[in-house]
Amino acid sequence: MTELRARTTRMPASAPAPTRRRRTRRTVLVAVVFALLAASAPGLPTAAAAARIVGVQRLSPQVDLVSVYSPSMHRVVRNHVLHPVGKPAGLPSFYMLPGAGGAEDGISWYHSGGARAFFAHKRVNVVLPIGGKFSMWTDWNTNDPVLGHNKWETYINRELPPVIDAAYRTSRVNALSGVSMTAGPALDIVTHAPSRWRAVASYSGCPGATDPLGLLANTAVVARGGGNVVNMWGPPGSPQWRHHDPVVNAGKLRGKTIYLSAGSGVAGPVDGSLLRNGGGLVGGNVIERVALSCTTNMANRLAGLHIPHRFVHRPDGVHTWGLFYADLRDSWPMIARAIGA
Repeated sequence: MTELRARTTRMPASAPAPTRRRRTRRTVLVAVVFALLAASAPGLPTAAAAARIVGVQRLSPQVDLVSVYSPSMHRVVRNHVLHPVGKPAGLPSFYMLPGAGGAEDGISWYHSGGARAFFAHKRVNVVLPIGGKFSMWTDWNTNDPVLGHNKWETYINRELPPVIDAAYRTSRVNALSGVSMTAGPALDIVTHAPSRWRAVASYSGCPGATDPLGLLANTAVVARGGGNVVNMWGPPGSPQWRHHDPVVNAGKLRGKTIYLSAGSGVAGPVDGSLLRNGGGLVGGNVIERVALSCTTNMANRLAGLHIPHRFVHRPDGVHTWGLFYADLRDSWPMIARAIGA
């Protein structure tokens, strides 16, 4: 056996040069094939691995405008990031999705909702993405002639958090919220990536996609932006609509800190100055009543599954930033506890 092992170890050295070259070429070819297969294998986070920060504009000692390249959408997405002075490491992150205008219209938590003042002295990174108007902040099946190429669920679940974690040296503990258009999608997003999120808040929106009211709300938002809802999840009633219905999939929220809120659709003190808070009397009363009905359905579903949550139904509120801000203040203590802020 000793002699055989000696001969075996000598054989490669005595192999003719052409043979060694053929073996080398085969090895390289096999490596390339495996690399290509790995790159194309379904389920691997290849898009997330390529997401990257391409620019940071410091707006103040506590505010950055961070530009992130999204490989899934082949575009750069801007994000306001609120942080304590000095950017201390080890803090959690609270992601706050925009309303129907995608914050591209200047109506947002950053401009209208008091987020900068509210979080100024809190030990948390607050990430405010800009984009996704009328898209329901989801992944669309096909490009839309008006609303374009939308892969917002991929962006928020796979692409954005890793680059924020690296740039701000976070604790990698996250919470997510949605307001108005994105209130239901925030819940949907968490059901698809439960390990990413500790807490979720839904402010004045319409959780649900397959019941008549949810179907109507989703279709109305997309149509308002000039889009075709069939390009989103296919024809209403298809399996994808159920896949994106947080009421249907509420069981996947078990173990999360959950906050739900909606007003009554009647103007009142919580709205503050309607002029200052972006209006709300024209159409906002109807929108908030729809939000209340949808959110009540979600709360009932969670209760039926014995999943702990908090549902705040205010006696006033007509879809104004005064209402949204009141619910942000009310929800923050439970969100902060969940993420260690």
